[in-house]
Amino acid sequence: MELINYFIKGLQEHLLPEELEELQKSHGACAEDLEQLRRLYPDFPESLLSLLENIDGTFWRQYGEEKIAVCILGSDVEDGRYPYYLLSAQQMIDSSKEEVDTSYLSEYEEDDVDPRINQDGLYPGTYIHFSDCMNNGGTSSLFIDFNPTDQGVSGQIVRFLHDPDEFKVIADSFDEYVQGLIDGGFVFLEEEEYE
Repeated sequence: MELINYFIKGLQEHLLPEELEELQKSHGACAEDLEQLRRLYPDFPESLLSLLENIDGTFWRQYGEEKIAVCILGSDVEDGRYPYYLLSAQQMIDSSKEEVDTSYLSEYEEDDVDPRINQDGLYPGTYIHFSDCMNNGGTSSLFIDFNPTDQGVSGQIVRFLHDPDEFKVIADSFDEYVQGLIDGGFVFLEEEEYE
């Protein structure tokens, strides 16, 4: 897929040499895992499948004898500068089996859950968790939401941010999300101090 090829080329140009060396230890997901994603999520984005065909995760992912941890995604947090890992196909399947509760937020501020996201939460089979932030997902995670409200779009990208907790739609599709990372000049890969 041309979009993903362009995205991977951009990663190769913007990653630090040691990160690129680490990423080059990765490989694509196995056919069985990709088929399972297609079966579980009939609307699973082709562009994300294409990315997984090239890189089956970067979140403390074991490839043979090597374990890699390379952030290759971003979001709107910190003006787009906060980096995220890509989960592997199997990690996506495993981590998308639990309900993601958003209902508790309605007790606090109405603005904490985007009106395009169901206030009750993200239910198993209706979303795919595909990315965690560099803080091992404790601070922020990214989801593809297949069960939006009437104001939303199936396949929209939802960003969760902790403290204060917030759920927000950051793109209408995975393609739009990836294009935004490209258009933003891969700013999330710029060296920052987050220690």
